[in-house]
Amino acid sequence: MGIINTRKLGNQGLTTSAIGLGCMGMSFAYGSADEGEAIRVIHRALELGVNFLDTAERYGPYKNEELIGKAIKGKRDKAVIATKFGFSYDTAGKSTGLDSSPKTVKRVAEASMKRLGIDVIDLYYQHRVDPNVPIEETVGAMAELVKEGKVRYLGLSEAGEQTIRKAHAVHPISALQSEYSLWERNLEPVIMPVLRELKIGLVAYCPIGRGILTGEIKSFDDLPEGDYRRSDPRYQGENFNRNLLLVDEVNEVADRYGATPAQVAIAWLLHQGIDIVPIPGTKHVRYLEENTVSFRLDLEDEDLAALSGLALKTAGERYEQPLLAQIDR
Repeated sequence: MGIINTRKLGNQGLTTSAIGLGCMGMSFAYGSADEGEAIRVIHRALELGVNFLDTAERYGPYKNEELIGKAIKGKRDKAVIATKFGFSYDTAGKSTGLDSSPKTVKRVAEASMKRLGIDVIDLYYQHRVDPNVPIEETVGAMAELVKEGKVRYLGLSEAGEQTIRKAHAVHPISALQSEYSLWERNLEPVIMPVLRELKIGLVAYCPIGRGILTGEIKSFDDLPEGDYRRSDPRYQGENFNRNLLLVDEVNEVADRYGATPAQVAIAWLLHQGIDIVPIPGTKHVRYLEENTVSFRLDLEDEDLAALSGLALKTAGERYEQPLLAQIDR
């Protein structure tokens, strides 16, 4: 039986668990992973009522969708599946750039459904805005998939204000996925007001700061070989040292509640509005279970305010320049 409550994303009927599960790290970017353990994590998530599973063609590429397909076999009715399109690849599977052409929108949907072993995608995102394809054309193709019964709801990821408005005018957008956490608040001045005006939900990725807000990363050497954070600007040199001080402040709050710093970080996000669903990622059942009970943590106003001020202390850009260039801001 599930222990977690639900939230609505957008006005079109999409309901998910209040906390989702980011599955990227099970196959991509965060070093090695054990497929058997990853499947156990997904099965335990579904048992706990964490039904919102986030993946993408890019994660692997392809491998993460295949993994989720194995995990949800015989359990499709328990899961809300979100996946994404938006990149092109060479024959070796290396990304060659952005591609949100209508042809790609439809081709990837078909391929993703096959890898996932499903006949409809619950939430289909454009992964990154393609400056070479008008968003109206991209969303038009996505909307055709809705009419065909192959997609239920539409989303964007890391889109800017004008893109969101243009897309929503073509077909209602249910969710925007973007990075949002205690240490990354770039959405607040412009994007959050637009989302609330248009009644679009926010799916917050990296809600524990790519792991740093767990308090368990003490030095650069704690990052395994093959982990992309080894080139993340916020994990480099003095930036990393300054960001560890920020984590110390989260730890102080966590200690007062008998909670983990990750639980505090997720609870802070949940307090920012009922239209926000964080999707912390993990490869381990233990951390999944800890993250899941974050919604029970009722932070006092003074602690919420203190935590809200931490973003001013974050050191370093959130991505290297080539990845920052793909953000539509």
